[in-house]
Amino acid sequence: MSQTEKQFIPLNIAILVISDTRTAKDDISGNTLVERLEKAGHTLLTKEIVADDIYQIRATVSHWIADNDVNVIISTGGTGVTGRDGTPEAIEPLLDKTLAGFGEVFRMLSYDAIKTSTIQSRAIAGVANATYIFCLPGSASACRTAWDDLISAQLDFRTKPCNLVQLMPRLLEK
Repeated sequence: MSQTEKQFIPLNIAILVISDTRTAKDDISGNTLVERLEKAGHTLLTKEIVADDIYQIRATVSHWIADNDVNVIISTGGTGVTGRDGTPEAIEPLLDKTLAGFGEVFRMLSYDAIKTSTIQSRAIAGVANATYIFCLPGSASACRTAWDDLISAQLDFRTKPCNLVQLMPRLLEK
């Protein structure tokens, strides 16, 4: 390998499935994310399923944000517009910075598959205490789109011209 070639840096990723009905046996979306992150060479640090409840979501994510071993949190579910969908409301107060472009590009990519239904997605991303957080819809298709077309490249240190991994050492700068 030449000196200019970058090596892959595996990250520790936590997966949070937000659902009132899913169990470990029938969790397609969370398992889709686990398969993809492991195939990419990252490490699944933990995976949990919690009810679509703002306080349960916030408690779990707050715990992971405080854990220095967690580099990335990816949630699936709770980003729609029904009364029980509260993931953005749970996560946004925890964020130090938002990555507004994530939701915008995700909806643009989703338009090809689901057309105008994409406006119902409130997918968000940001950073809290040097931990990247991505909140995805609950469908396996949405998880595949988000991982394959957005997240995987940004979590790969080799992605040019820039990626989120290369910024990690500077996330806690004051």
